[in-house]
Amino acid sequence: MSCRVGLGFDAHPFVEGRRLVLGGVEIPHERGLAGHSDADVLVHALMDALLGACGERDIGVRFPDTDPTFRGISSMVLLEEVMGVVLERGFRVLNVDCVVAAQEPRISPYVEEMRKRLAFILRVPESRVGIKATTTEGMGFTGRGEGIAAMAVALVEERTEP
Repeated sequence: MSCRVGLGFDAHPFVEGRRLVLGGVEIPHERGLAGHSDADVLVHALMDALLGACGERDIGVRFPDTDPTFRGISSMVLLEEVMGVVLERGFRVLNVDCVVAAQEPRISPYVEEMRKRLAFILRVPESRVGIKATTTEGMGFTGRGEGIAAMAVALVEERTEP
């Protein structure tokens, strides 16, 4: 068995007039996140972790913000494409673990739905998708309520079937 790990990180500032999407789930909040796509920082960090584990370049290279094709696109659609890369490269996901750093909003009521949606795309049981939330105790841009950051780690295994 050959396993590889990848690490991803993303951060976006809050802006007025956008919906807030995290882990593929729309969360009621007065502000959304700025970005070319739907700005789902959790999924962006996860995609970079998956791509890194497979030896691929990051989402900025794969889905550049200069390409109008990706304007407003759901990050879950992009995650499907990344999973295609994972499978094409001969890997399967063993598990992922994610942390969302935000002073606001509280995401705990939405974590189970996020896990369900991500597990479906990643082709793993929900028990293999970890999502945790934390604050930064008022420190930094997340602590001041200026945006949200996310980190993710992904463990993949080379498939050995013929």
